[in-house]
Amino acid sequence: MFFMDAINATDRLPTRGHAAKRVSILEAGARVFCREGYAGANIDMIAAEASVSRQTVYNHYGDKDKLFAAVVTEITQRCNARSFEVLATFPDHPENLEKELVAFAVRLTQNCLCDEDGKYLRKLIQSEGERHPQLFASWRTDGPGKVWSALAARFARLAYAGHLDLDNPDIAARQFLALVNTELQIPALFGEKLGSNRLQETAACAVKTFLRAYGRKRSENEEISSGDRALRA
Repeated sequence: MFFMDAINATDRLPTRGHAAKRVSILEAGARVFCREGYAGANIDMIAAEASVSRQTVYNHYGDKDKLFAAVVTEITQRCNARSFEVLATFPDHPENLEKELVAFAVRLTQNCLCDEDGKYLRKLIQSEGERHPQLFASWRTDGPGKVWSALAARFARLAYAGHLDLDNPDIAARQFLALVNTELQIPALFGEKLGSNRLQETAACAVKTFLRAYGRKRSENEEISSGDRALRA
């Protein structure tokens, strides 16, 4: 009894407020669920990892199922926040479209796809997606769905300004992200850390392929005019 009182007293220390405990439990939950899987994880493991009592975990989240849902929701929100920070740097008025799209793709991979939260999400989806279809259906709507729509709107503006030639911005946005991500999937599965040079090469290849499909094709008159300018120079 004295032991349990001591644990609860530790949880009530002023240095660890409600918000700090909540974050600690979510971070611990993410690590344990990724390491052990949903079936192998339990509240005692998560409490030990978060350095709180098991009762504190129950007080905050109720049970393992609710904690798992909270972990997925929290990580999705954090990934979304970083994704929209990067989207704010999208080259809306490019001077060199290919170069600026490559730089944008590198920022996307560094801050959204290859960061710790991105790794947690991929692992949880791969291991638990089939067991929790409704949870991850919500993740798809609230996570990638919002990012896809925002990116599609930016590609639509580039097309309207004459930088791209595309009929369906939504498909173009999904294909852009798929191209950027495709070379990273296998390394990510094995926990491989990719250096900046590798990310730059991957982004450059993805953007080049994307622009072959959607880059604006110059008309014959524009090509002749460009040739005339080159001759005069």
